[in-house]
Amino acid sequence: MAAHEKLTIDQVCTELDVARSTFDDWRAKGTAPRCIKLPNRQLRIRRIDLDSWLESHLEAA
Repeated sequence: MAAHEKLTIDQVCTELDVARSTFDDWRAKGTAPRCIKLPNRQLRIRRIDLDSWLESHLEAA
């Protein structure tokens, strides 16, 4: 997948195996990956932002 790829919220939820309501809770708490709001009010997440967000949530073994 390309770093400039933009994912839908459904794609992100599927990849993370979480419900949309969980993602919405993360957004409300300010802990979700950075989102882009399109003029039609839909959200997208850049692949690079999702990958960075995942890296920031790694725990030491």
